[in-house]
Amino acid sequence: MSAPARRQVVVAEDGEIPPGGSRIVEVEGRSIGVFNLGGEYFAVRNACPHAGGPLCEGVRSGFVRSEGPGHYDYVRRGEFLRCPWHQWEFDIRTGRSWFDPDRVRVRRYDTRLVTGSELLDGEADLVDAGLQPGPYTAETYPVRSTGRYVVLEL
Repeated sequence: MSAPARRQVVVAEDGEIPPGGSRIVEVEGRSIGVFNLGGEYFAVRNACPHAGGPLCEGVRSGFVRSEGPGHYDYVRRGEFLRCPWHQWEFDIRTGRSWFDPDRVRVRRYDTRLVTGSELLDGEADLVDAGLQPGPYTAETYPVRSTGRYVVLEL
């Protein structure tokens, strides 16, 4: 038995969410935060697994690392989300919690950049699903898209 096909949803044009920026989108009844971390896009559920707080509305921070007294580095700036309700922290890249990464996570969604022409190429998917074109055709117009789009995979 094959795995069910993943649904793709366009959530933004590439560049619409600036590096370091984010956007909360509603997809099929789910609130999802989409983040641009240095040109890479990541998405997590906008619900803290602890008490359902609006996780993606929380403060974003980094990680303080020290090799000894008087020496501190602030790394991964803006890559951790802190829930505004109870301050639980999650890694945006992985969805893992900072305090118990093996057991507590927020749902993350795969994201990728696709070109407009990839989005328009749906006929091959219909044939792959066993569907065949019928005998009638509608008047069509050529459509071109040269942009790139951020797509969530559900």
